[in-house]
Amino acid sequence: MAQSPNLILIGMPGVGKSTVGVLLAKAASREFVDIDVWIQSREGRRLQDIIDAVGMEAFRALEERSVLALAVQNAVIATGGSVVYSEAAMRHLKTGGVAIHLDLALPLLEKRLTNLDSRGVVRTPSQSLAELYAERQPLYRRHADVAIDCAGKTHEEVVEEILKIVEDRMRNAECGMRNKV
Repeated sequence: MAQSPNLILIGMPGVGKSTVGVLLAKAASREFVDIDVWIQSREGRRLQDIIDAVGMEAFRALEERSVLALAVQNAVIATGGSVVYSEAAMRHLKTGGVAIHLDLALPLLEKRLTNLDSRGVVRTPSQSLAELYAERQPLYRRHADVAIDCAGKTHEEVVEEILKIVEDRMRNAECGMRNKV
């Protein structure tokens, strides 16, 4: 039987990647990796402290190196919102994985993100959430294999939707393999 692909959650800060990731890993009996937590653990400090100390570009390089060092299978991976800036990191993640864009409209994100300055969000000091959203949305769309609109859904409903999509993809892949034989 073929190995199940990693499920890679991408999207804006505050969209629910970490929360959905934990629930999805439990529901699918998979390992869970939160890239932001992994970086914090390896560096021994919070993301915001790292960004403040080394700057935005050096943090992006650290994030890229961390993702490139990641070697897991059959896992759920919650990425940092800025991972999509790195073509190399996204290529590595998508080798054997399905990128799932958890999407939420800007007004809903603005309600959720009240701690933008201390959360560890990679952005220039003067960059608003709206500007960051406009900059990143095309990157999420470009790298996503699947997009989930999270508006009006509980985390559990998002998990159910992802599981259905993954099940359908696996079934279609199996049918394609049988047709080739």
